[in-house]
Amino acid sequence: MKLQGKKIAILIAPRGTEEPEFVQPKNVVETEGADVTVIGLKSGTAKTVNNDLDPGGDYAVDKTFNDVSADDFDGLIIPGGTAGADKLRADDTAVAFIRAFFEQKKPVAAICHAPWTLAEADVLKGRKVTSFHSIKTDLRNAGANWVDEEVVVDEGLVTSRNPDDLDAFCARAVEEFCEGKHEEQSRSVA
Repeated sequence: MKLQGKKIAILIAPRGTEEPEFVQPKNVVETEGADVTVIGLKSGTAKTVNNDLDPGGDYAVDKTFNDVSADDFDGLIIPGGTAGADKLRADDTAVAFIRAFFEQKKPVAAICHAPWTLAEADVLKGRKVTSFHSIKTDLRNAGANWVDEEVVVDEGLVTSRNPDDLDAFCARAVEEFCEGKHEEQSRSVA
């Protein structure tokens, strides 16, 4: 129960969030005792996907971005999925919510295509990250030092490449959430 008393936000986008990248991190942090809130673009439920194209399951959205503030949470998980990450980065309220975690020096874990949202939030300058290989140029153009590694931790920011990296991603996310705020987390905020 390493995360007892911690409140963790996890994002979901309708018909676009990669199911294993949503389910496994959510289950891991809940098992460690965290209180997890699923945040989406719309209330109700959101359908996930598998391998970007195959239908996944339906998951309840606890709150929308208009209902929450980064002040309410100790950490943030951003699952990937090409369409899901693209929908999140296109929403100004979602981007502002993500950016606020960096401004408040709180840990953030983003996997696969999710770092696209970090590029949109303009929080990657000088940060070491990884992601799904197809967006490495986007992340480099946003100022990140992109590397091809299973999991990368940079002062409270945890990134991984794809669902094959989930075990390492979840373990490192739990560690960073346990540690809490990281003073250097806000260094990249423009």
